[in-house]
Amino acid sequence: MSFVRVAALGELESDTPKRVVVDDVPVSLVRTGGEVFAINDICSHANVSLSEGEVDDCSIECWLHGSSFDLRTGKPSGLPATRPVPVYPVKIEGDDVLVSVTQES
Repeated sequence: MSFVRVAALGELESDTPKRVVVDDVPVSLVRTGGEVFAINDICSHANVSLSEGEVDDCSIECWLHGSSFDLRTGKPSGLPATRPVPVYPVKIEGDDVLVSVTQES
């Protein structure tokens, strides 16, 4: 698994998604409840950025049609989305936030 530094922890506002790109993959970073999550930034229902949506507890809502996705699993919790979006491992090293979008072989 290859981790890439994507932001400083201090750059992430609580419950405010931040869009980053890791190895050509759009990722939404979310700091909430003392944790940082990384979820694919593209809604599985419509090709729109989840980073433009709202965060509530441990979910992110797509701004276009209102589907919500669990930040821990990527599973949708409301229609119209029925397919999950990928989630990615996050490591915090000092003030650095690192994300891996690669799969182990």
